[in-house]
Amino acid sequence: MNFFNMLLNDPVVFMSFIGLGVLFGIAGFYVYYFAKKIKEDK
Repeated sequence: MNFFNMLLNDPVVFMSFIGLGVLFGIAGFYVYYFAKKIKEDK
């Protein structure tokens, strides 16, 4: 429970997780985009 309390109350931890979420979201988009383009090219 202490971890969740820290996650919600510490702005540094909160922003780090938001940053990681954005990073993985962008990476996932590019993987999807390039896989789609490679599939259409064949």
